Amino acid sequence: MPDDATVDASVDAAYLLLGPVLRYVDDTRATVWVETDRPCTVRVLGCEAATWTLHGHHYALVAVEGLPPASATPYEVHLDGVAAWPVPGSAFPPSVIRTPGGQRSLRLAMGSCRRSAPKNAEHLKTYGADALAALALRMAASPQASWPDALVLLGDQIYADMPSPEMAERLAQRHAGDGEREVREEIHDFEEYTWLYHESWNWPEVRWLLSTVPSCMILDDHDLRDDWNTSWSWREETSREPWWRDRVLGAFGSYWVYQHLGNLSPDELAGDELYGKVLAALDDDERGRLVDEFSWLADTEPEHVRWSFCRDFPGPDAGWVRLVVVDSRCSRRLDPDDRAMLDEVEWAWLVEHAHAEVDHLLVGTSLPLLMLHGIHDVEGWNEATAQGAWGRGYAWFGEQLRRLIDLEHWPAFGRSFEDMVGLLRDVALGVRTGSPPASVLVLSGDVHCSYLAEACIPGVDPARTRIHQIVQSPLRNPLELPVREVNRLLESRLVVAGLRGLARRAGVPEVPVTWTIDHGPFFDNGVMVLDLHGRRATCEVERAVVRDGQQVLERVATYALA
Repeated sequence: MPDDATVDASVDAAYLLLGPVLRYVDDTRATVWVETDRPCTVRVLGCEAATWTLHGHHYALVAVEGLPPASATPYEVHLDGVAAWPVPGSAFPPSVIRTPGGQRSLRLAMGSCRRSAPKNAEHLKTYGADALAALALRMAASPQASWPDALVLLGDQIYADMPSPEMAERLAQRHAGDGEREVREEIHDFEEYTWLYHESWNWPEVRWLLSTVPSCMILDDHDLRDDWNTSWSWREETSREPWWRDRVLGAFGSYWVYQHLGNLSPDELAGDELYGKVLAALDDDERGRLVDEFSWLADTEPEHVRWSFCRDFPGPDAGWVRLVVVDSRCSRRLDPDDRAMLDEVEWAWLVEHAHAEVDHLLVGTSLPLLMLHGIHDVEGWNEATAQGAWGRGYAWFGEQLRRLIDLEHWPAFGRSFEDMVGLLRDVALGVRTGSPPASVLVLSGDVHCSYLAEACIPGVDPARTRIHQIVQSPLRNPLELPVREVNRLLESRLVVAGLRGLARRAGVPEVPVTWTIDHGPFFDNGVMVLDLHGRRATCEVERAVVRDGQQVLERVATYALA
């Protein structure tokens, strides 16, 4: 059920269960996503879409057209002609769609890893302030010129394997008669995934934020299960579990509905085969079959399904800022003798979209490319030993260690790491375009600590193009103190030297890039805001804290990137 504030039970009319969520926006168009309690027609700014039903839930993605460029247009949502949004008595300003109009400035808020839980004193103490809620509260009290133009969510928007205590209790009640412990205590199927999205997105602050700031999203392991696709052995074991198929169908089916569709432009939606079939399907059973088959294909033959996406932010020229977000979790190749972070199809797509004539190229990947130095060398050493560098007996230990302590970022796929560095080098040199960007920014999350690193790649002149790794994690899921100290140690000089020596003894070669951790690591909940103006770029680091019982953002620092 929706929030009490959302529903007037005395009115027999359709109402919003979730949303509106503003997703894609360009200079004249936008898409607005909703979930309703029953079939109905959804209207936004004179544009309509009928809901479609999937596994008993009702969704619509309204394509709004004819917006004036360089404008801020307040909007309402009507269901069957009855106003359903904004909620009467809301403390927030009207939701608006802000369109670009040839300006050369862009503000992008980014982050990852957000645990959802009720906003009470106990949960605020356990999980800390929610950076998205704090961002919404700041925006509501600030002029629109200071608002982010888009929100980039880089994985773990939900935690299927670590639900809140309230969600765990609800799951236990539903599965009271089940004998499988994991089914009772973790999300099981599509229906339960919808509970997660409702819990995560239905906070009044977050709901208003998502209705007003365009968003793009990519999945990571907790969308399905911790350590998902860490290694071949993990996959072999987990895929044999009796609950795995239902989890896969629920995870990918709900991700497609709640997150992926909104990443696509209206033109891409018009050409999307599954979306077209779902809209044309005659009943819920047919739609359910279509989405279930697609979800299973995404897990078993990922080369046939693409979650990666590209979004261009228009400026006075045809291209000004390009954001390329790549799936670095589902599309992995896990053969121990042929590991790769991306399969060949996904890699070719990334290369094609990364070469563009823009002032700034942003590459989103949920898992960082440039890690803290100690972690980088541990992951390289582990991959080498797991592949037999120290003998077959040690290879088994290396594989178990890989899974035990999550050694599965880009450095744990050594060839993919080098390929990505080579791609960044080619982009920075303008190999295909002849026009190098001012900055190449790799945006990531996952690791529950935040930092900024600058890369130095031989042949790339930093006076012309600067390359940075920007990691913001978590939005709301802080590390425990002992783990924070371990992370700090992994960047200390002596520890780094020792681990680098260990990697070299396992035959791990020097990598074709050096980098410095210029700022961080930070361990607080927070959000980073990239401010791109012409060929200049800065990063604002914001920390989310609880002050006088309120969730607020505090500016930590502002750093120049280009």
